[in-house]
Amino acid sequence: MKQDNFPSSNDTPSGIKGGVHEDLVHESASKHVTGSADYTDDIAEPVGTLHAYLGLSERAHAKIIDLDLTPCLAMDGVVGVLCADDIPGVNDISPSHLDDEPVFVTDTCEFWGQPLFAVIAETRDQARRAAQCAKILYEDLPVVTDAYAAMEAGYPYVAKPLKLERGDVETGFADAPHRIASQMRIGGQDHMYLEGHIAFALPGEDEDVTLFSSTQHPSEAQHMVARVLGIASHAVTVQVRRMGGGFGGKETQMNIFCCVAAMAAKKYNRPVKLRPDRDDDMAATGKRHDFIVDYDVAFDDDGKILAVAGDFIARCGYSSDLSGPVTDRALFHADNAYFYPHVRLRSHPMKTNTVSNTAFRGFGGPQGVIVAERMIEEIAYKLGKDPLEVRKVNFYGGAGRDLTPYHQTVEDNILDRLVDELAQESDYQERRSAVLAFNKRANETGAIYRKGLSLVPVKFGISFTATWFNQAGSLIHIYADGSIQLNHGGTEMGQGLNTKVAQVVADAFQVDIGRIKITKTATDKVPNTSATAASSGTDLNGMAALDAAEQIKTRLVAFAMEKWGVDADAVVFLPNQVKIGEALMAFDAFISEAYMARVQLSAAGFYKTPKIHWDREKGQGRPFFYYAYGAAVSEVTIDTLTGEYVVDRTDILHDVGKSLNPALDLGQVEGAFIQGMGWLTTEELWWDDKGQLRTHAPSTYKIPLASDIPRIFNVKLAHWSQNKERSIKRSKAVGEPPFMLGISVLEALSMAVASVADYKQCPRLAAPATPECVLLAVDALQSGASDAH
Repeated sequence: MKQDNFPSSNDTPSGIKGGVHEDLVHESASKHVTGSADYTDDIAEPVGTLHAYLGLSERAHAKIIDLDLTPCLAMDGVVGVLCADDIPGVNDISPSHLDDEPVFVTDTCEFWGQPLFAVIAETRDQARRAAQCAKILYEDLPVVTDAYAAMEAGYPYVAKPLKLERGDVETGFADAPHRIASQMRIGGQDHMYLEGHIAFALPGEDEDVTLFSSTQHPSEAQHMVARVLGIASHAVTVQVRRMGGGFGGKETQMNIFCCVAAMAAKKYNRPVKLRPDRDDDMAATGKRHDFIVDYDVAFDDDGKILAVAGDFIARCGYSSDLSGPVTDRALFHADNAYFYPHVRLRSHPMKTNTVSNTAFRGFGGPQGVIVAERMIEEIAYKLGKDPLEVRKVNFYGGAGRDLTPYHQTVEDNILDRLVDELAQESDYQERRSAVLAFNKRANETGAIYRKGLSLVPVKFGISFTATWFNQAGSLIHIYADGSIQLNHGGTEMGQGLNTKVAQVVADAFQVDIGRIKITKTATDKVPNTSATAASSGTDLNGMAALDAAEQIKTRLVAFAMEKWGVDADAVVFLPNQVKIGEALMAFDAFISEAYMARVQLSAAGFYKTPKIHWDREKGQGRPFFYYAYGAAVSEVTIDTLTGEYVVDRTDILHDVGKSLNPALDLGQVEGAFIQGMGWLTTEELWWDDKGQLRTHAPSTYKIPLASDIPRIFNVKLAHWSQNKERSIKRSKAVGEPPFMLGISVLEALSMAVASVADYKQCPRLAAPATPECVLLAVDALQSGASDAH
């Protein structure tokens, strides 16, 4: 073979910079910390930009007798107002397509903060002030904000309920030596993203409109805007460069902001931006579902569970939103790590006169897992055992103990090894003995402090339970100079998705990651994408990007075979070079040659998750591709006089398979744990008796502070783990699974509280276990009450 076209090369570089399975800084990290990262609100506003602001209801349930918007129109700078009559298409943005979520109310408002109209003005301040001037006459209707009260009042379900069943529950209960039935209240959670909701619409010719938005689901925003405007989806383009946090709150809740901005932009033929205040953002957008769970568990003298029944009653709000799949997933994870021989679980997605709740990191899974852990705790206190002993005896095992309540076989369980390793490395047994001794001395001396320690495991299923969402697309261009542009259907919200997908592409072509530019997510580049949610962003989009890269590589290999007369196995991509036979060519020179030979250097990639299927009517199937596992040990100290507490130490060992980027994965585990801890300790949502959310700003809604982080915080990845399924480079999802590790803090608080009554009774702490809740629980146990909270 001729070698005249190859540059001389005496040695091969040792490797590429930024490949898979190595630590790599987030692609926008320096921009984040210097403030140079561009978000939607940073986009330069064209001349003539208008601003929209929503007018919100001030009743939780009422007929709109009269809506007078003339005072709004009389305000300075106001260009116009929009209400339901101005919608050219369909007045509905229900993501579940149940036609139960209007853009604007027509006759009855169903929660405090529901959008009634929008004011369009020259400035945001003018629009905001004018939106307060509407004269609205209400006829009040009964208000129900509590899920249990809604059930008792005969309120309907917002979505079809689910039942999971296996075995014979009644027989399991009848034959059991022990049985406990009780109830647990599990609070909701606000997403509290740093960047709030925002949409910026630019009108185009004909029916075209382009939207810049902070959304996790650009394709859904595209379809909703098209539906509301009464046009085809091809006329709507949605673009997202990055979000300042999402956590599920921007999966569906961005739709109304996009639709209103687009309506105004097309009506007035001017750019329109819509950005609510934090208070209005929190009042008008959905949160994590809070649950009331009635559970019934039967077990033997060893603590082994024999039968479980559970009714999961969720406050869903006024419309369906994603409450159906969220309450489904709560049932999917009500077993957590444990085998239930006989089980019956039922969901009750209740309508209430509150904002429609929505996706939040874990998507109902945390509310299921925490009930499983509460039942373990109940058993341990009843039998006087270490909860870890009860957990281990109930772990999924081999044949006969490997079938979930939804009839999926657990084939990849690594919890025995993972939990044993964490227990040993964290000195769990020694520290538990020390905690017991500390509390015994405190009881004897009357000291006010008590300690608690808990080790909690997590098994979390990965995939969208709606099977059709498990697909993704990508688009890769290689330019004639050898530079690479990468686009995919996922959205970057700080989690590092773009970095990981770029690492996959760098590895495929064996080039330094600096050669790859990641462009904003755009519906006109990669269509029909799923939300970046369900921890599946990297799994789906990484595989789609790999598919596109492999298509281009196949063409390049064929080109080299033809041009230089070699076999396919003689064409090898090496770090920043291509080896053809015995000769080496720089990657960019090779690409230049391919371009001159008219080789197609672009490809659209696609991926769909294999093996999964789900029959909701039967409550059976394989909804998850695989499981991710983790465990955490947390130690706390409480003040029995005030209920205040500190987290002294947390140790975490988490399974991410063969990590694509250990540095990013560690950050995700740490952040998820802290957010989960906040959900269970400080983040309390509170509605008054009129149905108004009173915790609607950082001044009244308390997320964890830097001072709340465990004093000692040890986080490790299970480096020995590798996904048994053919995921992207054998890695595992990391976004949601570690969130539930925060349950270890709640269980540790429970142990500390239980110590005041010599661990004879489960305190049954509600979540969030605020200092007030802890104090009430301590007082209840000291006074001999049967239920602490």
